[in-house]
Parts: sequence; structure tokens; C-alpha cells
Amino acid sequence: MDMKRIYIYSVMCFLLNYTKVHAQETERISNDRTDVPIDTGNDGSRQIAKRTLAECVQMGIKANPTLLQSALEMKRADIDLSQAKANRLPDVNASLGHSLTSGRSVDNSTNQYITTNNSSGSFSLNASAPVFNGLRILNDIRMKADAKAAGKLEFDSRINDLKLDIITSFIQVLTAQDVLKQSELQTEVTREQVRRAETMQKEGAINPGDYYDFKGQLANDLNMIENNKQVLYTSRVKLASLLNIEENQLGELVPLELVADSQNLGAEQLYKLASENLPNIPALDWRIKAAEKNISIAKSSYWPSLSLNAGLGSNYSKNGMSGDYWYQMKNNVGKSISLNLSIPIFNHLRTYNDVKLAKLGLESAKFQKEIALNNLRTETSNAVFNLKNASNIIVQLREQNINFAESFRIAKVVFELGNSNSVLFLTAKNKYDNSQIQLVVKQYEWLLQKYINDYYAGALNL
Repeated sequence: MDMKRIYIYSVMCFLLNYTKVHAQETERISNDRTDVPIDTGNDGSRQIAKRTLAECVQMGIKANPTLLQSALEMKRADIDLSQAKANRLPDVNASLGHSLTSGRSVDNSTNQYITTNNSSGSFSLNASAPVFNGLRILNDIRMKADAKAAGKLEFDSRINDLKLDIITSFIQVLTAQDVLKQSELQTEVTREQVRRAETMQKEGAINPGDYYDFKGQLANDLNMIENNKQVLYTSRVKLASLLNIEENQLGELVPLELVADSQNLGAEQLYKLASENLPNIPALDWRIKAAEKNISIAKSSYWPSLSLNAGLGSNYSKNGMSGDYWYQMKNNVGKSISLNLSIPIFNHLRTYNDVKLAKLGLESAKFQKEIALNNLRTETSNAVFNLKNASNIIVQLREQNINFAESFRIAKVVFELGNSNSVLFLTAKNKYDNSQIQLVVKQYEWLLQKYINDYYAGALNL
């Protein structure tokens, strides 16, 4: 949950940075965002279909290397469970050996000392099956099954985190596109004023200070366009990396609709839905169950262990009994069967301390769930507030934009009549331009907050 707060905070910083952009815009700015151009720095020869947000999410789930690496953890948990079940089976081992001896040695067929050179061999087949070991194997199977269930839910949580990452990057790209479009249109207004000022400069009908103010503003606007192109490219590279593709393979993105949110959930209601729908919360329940089984496994070492053993063996000696190798091997066959009981008495307090550590592990697992729920309560509360706050600010920004647009229109008329100067004109224009940028950024911020609320409510259908 901490990681989600980090990248949510990061994208807020990314969006709010645009509110400091000092760029220019034409009065002909369209309110239709569906025609936003994408400048990727390429020659435009490639033909790639526009990608929707849902397509990007599915591409990321199938190809994101970090997510695919996480999937290996599920396979590892499945193998651990299979091994735990296999531990119920007996151990079976075979051995075969042959040796050459010189000098004094023991003849393995007569068990007597000999002083001559000898050639001997042996084979054995042994089996051992656990009968009772304090229910260690049974509890280990249950613990591994709980860990597997937790791993599956944790993987689902990583999928949700990746979806939120892709949504965030997708909205960053759309924001950068719109801001770039705004800055390009603003620059056209400044360029038009520069052309007008150049004509008046030749005729001596403009204050030289006003003329150079406009030229300086044009240079500033052109620099801002390049900066916004860099931001757009960086955002596209980030999104492409989440999809595990090259930036030039990303293509254009289908804009998202800024529709009114019909679902107004309170903080407590959203928290309840999140605790029920997010997979990382039940995953912690399974981790608690696994920790409880680990205590039982540690306690099993207090109990005696009983095993059933069986063996089969034979030997051969060149200087021993008569007969060739295969004859002796056949006639020297021995069999055995036994029950072995091991009673723990003292083992340097290892079992005692293992039980204490297992209990601490259980307490830690419970605290992890409590911390996760506490963080979730904070995050859902912030999500509800941020969505409502962004909606309220958008209303104010729209009113502000209308007022600044009228202020700029008046300033333009007064300036063109020669009753003002470039400072007043550019001040009014910059206020209008910045209000446009702030409105665009805040609308995307609201959209991101809407997706975050849907994420917690379990309504993120992507």
C-alpha cells in the first residue's frame, strides 16, 4: 500500500507542475479534447492504430516483465506445496561398490582379517518411511497450501497495482498532449502579435519596449513548447516501458471521457468496499493462517519421532567363499526391517526458541494486516476527499477561465487602440493562458482520482 501512495503522490506532483507553465494561447482554443495531436518526434510515416486504455492494460498484464517475474512466485509456491505432500512418501536409496585391497584387511564375506590382496564388492537397498513426527508433515502441507493461496491473492494485487500504474501513465501522456497543444496555440497568438508589432515598428507606430516584449515572449513560448515536448516524450516512454514495448510502437492514445461521476461514496463506505474487494487484505489472512501452522510445525520437535526402515544387501569377496561374483551376490543376500524411535531430550533450547520465533512471526503477520487496514482507511479517506476537492476546484477554475478570457479580450482591444502597453496586455494574457492550463491539469487530476476511487471500490473494469 505504501508503494501506491508513492506513485499517486508522484503523479500529483507531475500534474501540478503544469500549473506553473507560463505559455500563451489563442482565443480559438477548442473545448474538444478528442482532436489532441500527438508529437512523438518521429517522421509520422508509421501507421499504428490508436490504443485505448483497456488495450494498454491488457498489453501490460501480458507483457510487463515485473509482473511476469512475480508470476514465478506462484509457481514456486505450487512446487513447495507439491514437495510438502511428497514428504509423506518413503525414502528409497541404493548403493553399489567394489574395492581392491592390499595388506591386512577384513574380508566382508567371512568378517575375518586377511593379509593377501583381495577384490570385494557389495550392494544395498534401503527404505525409510516416517510413521509419526509430531504431525510436522501434515502441518507443513497445510502451511504451504495457505502460502499458495496467499501468493495467488498477492499476485492479483500486483495486477491491480500495474493497472493503476498504467492508468496513471496513460493520463500523464494525455495531460502532456493537451498541455503541448495549449502551448502551441498560445505561441500562435504571440507570433501573430509579433508580426503585427514588426509592421508597426517599421512605421514607428509602436513603443520599442512593447515590440521587444513581444519578441521575448515569443522566444519564451517556443522554449516552453520544447519543454512540453520533452515532458510528453518522457511520459510516453514511461507508459511504453510498462507495456514492454518501444516508444515508437505505442502509437496514439484514445482520449478518455471526462464524464460526471454518478457514484458518490463516503470514506467509510469506500473503506468497507476496499477491504472486501482488494486481494491484498485476504492475502494477509492467509499469511496469518500460515504463521499459525508454522507454530505447530515448530512444536512438533517436542514430540518423539518414529520411522519404519527396511534394507536389502549382499556382498562378494574374491578370497572368501567359493563361487563367482554373481553366485556370491545371490547367496549372501541379507534383509532387515526395523522401527526407530527418536526421543528429544535436550537440543540447546533450539525447539524452545523456534517456537518463540514462530509465535513472533504470527504476531508480525497480525500487525501487518492491522497496518494494511490502517493505511487503507487513510488512502480511501484521501481518495474520497481528493475526488470531491478536484470537482470543486474545476467549478472554480471554469468560472476563473471565463473571467480571465473576458479580461484578456478587453486588454487586447484596449492595446490595439493604443491605450495600453505590452506589460498590461501580456499580464492579462498570461493569466488567461495559465487558467486554461490549470483547468486542463485539474480535469485530468479529477479523472485520475475517479479511477483511484473505482480501484478501491472494486469497480475498475479494465
